[in-house]
Amino acid sequence: MSDTSLTWAARDASAMIGRQATRLRHAPGLLAMTLTAPLLMLVLFGYLFGSAIDVPGGGNYREYLVPGLLVSVSTLGIFTGTLQAVQDRQRGVMDRFRTLPMSRSAVPVGQAVAEVLLAAVGLVPLALVGLAMGWRIRHGVGPALGAIGLLLLFRLATAWIGQYLGTVVKNEEAAGQLAALTFVLPMLSNTYVPTAGMPGWLRFLAEWNPISAVVGACRDLFGNTAAAAAAHSSWPAEHPIAASLLWSALLLAVFVPLTIRRYVRDGR
Repeated sequence: MSDTSLTWAARDASAMIGRQATRLRHAPGLLAMTLTAPLLMLVLFGYLFGSAIDVPGGGNYREYLVPGLLVSVSTLGIFTGTLQAVQDRQRGVMDRFRTLPMSRSAVPVGQAVAEVLLAAVGLVPLALVGLAMGWRIRHGVGPALGAIGLLLLFRLATAWIGQYLGTVVKNEEAAGQLAALTFVLPMLSNTYVPTAGMPGWLRFLAEWNPISAVVGACRDLFGNTAAAAAAHSSWPAEHPIAASLLWSALLLAVFVPLTIRRYVRDGR
């Protein structure tokens, strides 16, 4: 691709990022849900269920919980990506974009980058409330920035998953049902409870869930390892940072070309 083509694609993608920001301002319900749902889960699990859940090593459950909920913000990319892609297709927005002299990848790239920016905003109130509830960053600024980088990288990957699903499902109702996976998948991980107490088959599934790898990596980088310590049996659980990077790279390698190819093919 020539420098001129790259500049053209970057300019078009920037326009799509601005379009997504404007879109969110006109969809306060979606914005409020993505910002407040993790806060509600923090209060619900942290105060109502926290005393009933044993953390390996006797750590503070809220300190164990917050990194998991930060990852849940990243997982929301599946929900928002799916819903917005279906809405654009059903309302004819995609067809109008395809008639314009713009890069074919600009729309999905712009939406994916906008999702990352939305996630960055969503992490702030959750982190602040978590700090107020007893969560602490114990390994300094550098590792904490690494954890934030992993969170945003994972949000980028889930945004592409959501956009691909949005090109496959038929309508907004089906998109809403499919996007419910956003709330189910963290349940099948180490987000809310340690995997050590799960039955063997369920523990295997939970520890190989990409969400578990990112949660484990964030706990390590934020310094919440004492609360998360447990006997592990799988490679992702033993090496969560490496597993997080590999999972994110794999998801991007699969869903970026699939989404762009689907978008281009549907326009023919």
